Amino acid sequence: MAATIGEQLRLTREERGIPLREVSDETRISIHYLEAIESNDYKRLPGGIFNRSFVRAYARCIGYDEKAAVEGYSRYIREKGDPGDDVATTPYHSKVYIDAPATRSPILTVVLAILILGLLTLGALAALHWYQRRSAVLLRPALPLVALVNIQADLPATLRPVVNLGFWKADYETVLQ
Repeated sequence: MAATIGEQLRLTREERGIPLREVSDETRISIHYLEAIESNDYKRLPGGIFNRSFVRAYARCIGYDEKAAVEGYSRYIREKGDPGDDVATTPYHSKVYIDAPATRSPILTVVLAILILGLLTLGALAALHWYQRRSAVLLRPALPLVALVNIQADLPATLRPVVNLGFWKADYETVLQ
């Protein structure tokens, strides 16, 4: 019998006449990775739990005992002195605290919500006031019509035909009505 798990898997596959392409199609593991398993070159595999899963899937596909394959893989890795590939046996402790007491009272939450809504309302009213004042300034003429006519009268005679303010008079009278 072969010494390593990769050789054992390769011999079992060859005895059953299963081509490597068929194993790859069934397990969805790259032929490159399957060849690495057969040659015990586990450095070419992704590492960690993936290696164990690949060995297990390969063994299942060719009819080899999955548990024995994973144990053989683990033994081979330990013999080679690569403990980083083993899965940790210490339990994982979550850092999430589920039973944490509520630090904010419901009354404070309501007060904060009312305060935020009040600030938003004041902001909306200020924006509306600004918009109304801006619109009023744009609709109001800068100078009353009388001042415009006086300006035109004060112009020298040579500039009066050039600066004709009479067309504003009609527009101004329609705004006042």
